[in-house]
Parts: sequence; structure tokens; C-alpha cells
Amino acid sequence: MRWLTNGYRSLQLDIIGFLAILGEASVTANAQVSLLSYIALLPRLLPAPQALIRTSRPLTLAPATGKVIGARSGGIRDFVNHIANLLHSREALRDYHVRCELIEKPDPSKSVEAATWGPLAYTSLLGTAMSVALLVLSIKKGDGFALLATLLLSFLTSLIGFGSRWSLDLKKRESTRNVPPDKIVIKYPNGSFRIIVCKEEVARELYWHPEACNYFFSEGSYRIVSLIGTLTLMMGVVCLGNSTLDLQVAFGASYLILNAVYWAVAALPQQLHWDLTCYKVSKVFYEGGEESQTFTMALWKAIALAGSTQWVVNGQVAPVSEGWKNWVKRAGDMVEIQGQGLVPNGTANGMTDGMGEVQSEKMDGMTKDTPLQLPEWDPEKALTECLNPID
Repeated sequence: MRWLTNGYRSLQLDIIGFLAILGEASVTANAQVSLLSYIALLPRLLPAPQALIRTSRPLTLAPATGKVIGARSGGIRDFVNHIANLLHSREALRDYHVRCELIEKPDPSKSVEAATWGPLAYTSLLGTAMSVALLVLSIKKGDGFALLATLLLSFLTSLIGFGSRWSLDLKKRESTRNVPPDKIVIKYPNGSFRIIVCKEEVARELYWHPEACNYFFSEGSYRIVSLIGTLTLMMGVVCLGNSTLDLQVAFGASYLILNAVYWAVAALPQQLHWDLTCYKVSKVFYEGGEESQTFTMALWKAIALAGSTQWVVNGQVAPVSEGWKNWVKRAGDMVEIQGQGLVPNGTANGMTDGMGEVQSEKMDGMTKDTPLQLPEWDPEKALTECLNPID
């Protein structure tokens, strides 16, 4: 009979310990941004706290798939920075769609931060409320092991929060010298394009320099914190397994609820966890619309909006056959002849060089009722002629 009782207690320990460390994927999904907020320092119950006890901390944010090309500068990046992708992916582009956007930063002193009262903040407060409730219940029931488990597992999150505390560093442009105006072109794997008009300062922050994670604790100090955190987690789980049945049921219910909430939060769009209001994004409308049926048409729209073809060559965006080379040259000639880039419908002079103050003001005013007019040209017919020349 004793072996049956011991087996039951062991099973209790296994089940509760499993619930305490379950849900690592949901916690990891937003681990980095959650540690950017001061709310991460709150003592609270957290499912799978071991997900935040890492052997090494990431030095940059995870980039997204896409090729970033300077329309005239020739700069190329084989990925899209994390913050830039968040800013653009509020509405993902479908196959062969081409979008033009104007990005401004009205207040240069402001920067990107974690959302103060986003879903992650409310989830953290829920964990704190559960810690307080379990602490009161443990004292009321006179359960010392449950009391120790609550204290250890709750303050573990504060320990990890302090050890992993970091700040986001978006590189600023230090030089004051003038640079040639440019546009940013982002090519996505599905054949869609995004043309960005912005000042050089914004381009440096969002596209040309990877975001840096500056940690408050050195790597050596963090390893010590990780060791203490690991020991705290193990002791907390052991104490939890030796608590009374009532408290184990309460802990089990708490972790079940928290796991469900963290799973739901992980499924939400990433933008909800960040404060990106320092940037103002305006869509620029143009005749023909964003939708294209073929890659050829999408590429032509991107060339017309960017005002050049040099980026197509630098970024190896088009095939390198002689027929395609001729087509790209003809597309560039057409842009040169009919206005060198974006032309507001109904005006004589176009936006010839990208990012000047006057141009930004004009582009910001383009609406569905007054769209930009692209040069008149049939890219499909021209490609057929280039690929099948008549002798």
C-alpha cells in the first residue's frame, strides 16, 4: 500500500511539474519584446520560465525574408530588418502586388518601444494576480511548501527580467553631409514589390543597419543570473510537488489558464506588442493599382515608381538573358523619356529625384481621387519583342 501512495505522490509531482514547464513555444514567440518592457520585472507566475533562461542572448532582432535595394545608391541587403518588417506587414502583399509608401518620422527624438499596455502587459498582470492569489491561499491553508513554491516561481520571473533587460538601438545617421536622393525597393519572394520614399535618416534606422539589443548586464553576469534562475526553478518545482492536493489543484488550474492565454497572445500579430507610432506611414496611390497579373507587369510598376532600373541590375531582380537585359534597358529609357519616375496626374513636372521636401509633400497628398500617373508603356508586348526579336 505504501508503494501505491508513493507512486501517486510521484505522479502528482510529474503532472504539476509538467504543467509548470509546458508552453515553451508560446513564451518564446514574444520573449524578446516582453523583456523590453518594465512590466517584465513584475514577480508573477509564468508558464515555461525556462524559455527565458537562455545560454546566450540574441544580439539582434530576427530579420524577415526579402531583398532590400537602394534604387540609385546600389545598397543591397538580403533580408528585411525586424522593425521595418513590422511596420510594413500590417497588410501583407499578395503575389505580384506593388505598393508605394511614404514613411516619415515627425519627431526625431522618439523611437520604437514595447507597447506599454499591449496584450503582453495584460498577460503579465494576470500572472501577478495569480501569484498573489496563490500566496494568500497558501498562507490561509498553512501550506509551507506551496508558499515557498509561489515565492520561488514568482520571483524567478523578476530575476530573469533583470538579467535579460535590454534596450533597442536603432542606429542614427551621424554624418550631416548631403547624400544623393534615393528610394528603397523591397522585393519579396512572391514577386511583390514595395517602394519606400523616406529621408536618409529614416532609411538608415529601418533598412540599412540591423537593430542592436543592448543589454544592461554583461554576458558573465547574465550567466550567473541564469544559473541562479535554473536552481530557483528546480527548487520551486520540487516544493510545488510536495504541497497539499488543494494547492496543487490551484497551481494546475493557474498554469492551464496561463498556457491558454500565452498561446492566444502568441497567435496575435506582432505589431500589437510594439509601439511604432514614432513613424507615419502613408500609402501613395497610382493609376493601375497595386494588383498585377504577371511578374513582368509588377516589375515595370516598381521601375516606374522607383524612377530607375539600376536597382534591377544591382539586385539581380530580373533574369540575366539578353532578352531581359534589353527589356530592362527599354523600361529605363521609357522612364527617362516620360518623366524620370513618379508623375502626379494632371501636372507637367514630375517627382524626378526621390526624397526631396517638396516631393514628400506632393506624395503625401496623393489619394484615390488624385492618383499618380505612371508612364504609358506595354511591358508585356515589349518583353515579347525582346525575347522573340524579328529578324
